[in-house]
Amino acid sequence: MNPDEVRSLLSSVEDPDLDDDIVSLGLVNAIDVDAETIRLSLALGAPYAPHESQIADQVRDALADTDREIELTAAMPPGLHTDEEVLPNIQNIIAVASGKGGVGKSTVSVNLAAGLAKRGARVGLFDTDIYGPNVPRMVDSEDAPEATDDKTLIPPEKYGLKLMSMDFLVGPDDPVIWRGPMVHKMLTQLVEDVEWGQLDYLVVDLPPGTGDTQLTVLQTLPLTGAVIVTTPQEVAIDDAVKGLRMFGEHETPVLGIVENMSSFRCPDCGGSHDIFGSGGGEDFADEENLPFLGAIPLDPAIRAGGDGGEPIVRSDGETATAFQAMTERVANNIGIVRRQQASTHAKTTPEQ
Repeated sequence: MNPDEVRSLLSSVEDPDLDDDIVSLGLVNAIDVDAETIRLSLALGAPYAPHESQIADQVRDALADTDREIELTAAMPPGLHTDEEVLPNIQNIIAVASGKGGVGKSTVSVNLAAGLAKRGARVGLFDTDIYGPNVPRMVDSEDAPEATDDKTLIPPEKYGLKLMSMDFLVGPDDPVIWRGPMVHKMLTQLVEDVEWGQLDYLVVDLPPGTGDTQLTVLQTLPLTGAVIVTTPQEVAIDDAVKGLRMFGEHETPVLGIVENMSSFRCPDCGGSHDIFGSGGGEDFADEENLPFLGAIPLDPAIRAGGDGGEPIVRSDGETATAFQAMTERVANNIGIVRRQQASTHAKTTPEQ
């Protein structure tokens, strides 16, 4: 058996999102065949995403009758990014944003990061809210970063997450009273001086709005995509549109819309009440032709988990399942973005 025969077998493997087979899409980076083993490098960029796991399973099925061991590696093709990259050891950087405060953006960020870690991914969580950092409380982490001899920071870990937040660097009750240039300098320094190591995903929890911090992140970090969080009511949707436009102006893919506080699940009567309206986030996603990542209920257990430092996605129940489904959709959509990038690169790069 030779690489061309392997390639022919792989042409039966359809990408579940891109409407073509992985060979035609250019997602097969390399094939090596010997008497005992077939080694494949596939352009899969979203570790532990359900659809990319499905592709890997289909590849193994397509080659099952070759009587050879199958060794798969996943890597974006060399040369896809020609500029010197910031944070080259981090495969995907996800910004979580909202147009206004009070919509539960940090709750979504923490549960997204914890949900990805629960699936087996290597994950970091970067709290970029200089003025009101609260991620450490939400994961019950009081450990400060360790400083190395060359003055870099080793982030503390909790629930399999590597963590960084301004809250680690100031006193618990000390206000940060800075102008925009100081915010920019601190964020840039944190990006450069934190030893994140090898990560599959870095979740960046942005402060609400479209100000200095957001601009610094957009100009500094190579974002894979963004998640927009809103509540159902129109006043929140109005502000979410501004956040969406901000990412559009910087050519950052928007992975989808999360509708938080979708309905209140009464723990006493068992009824569901649409306190902030219903369906606004899903309608917003439809109007903007964006993926809807899911509706998260207004559940007292989410508040208890946030205050107690135990992300609810790590538990069981209907609300945990909603966060887990959201996490899977985000990972799948990152996979779509990355495979589209790889396919475009393959089709526009002359073969050597």
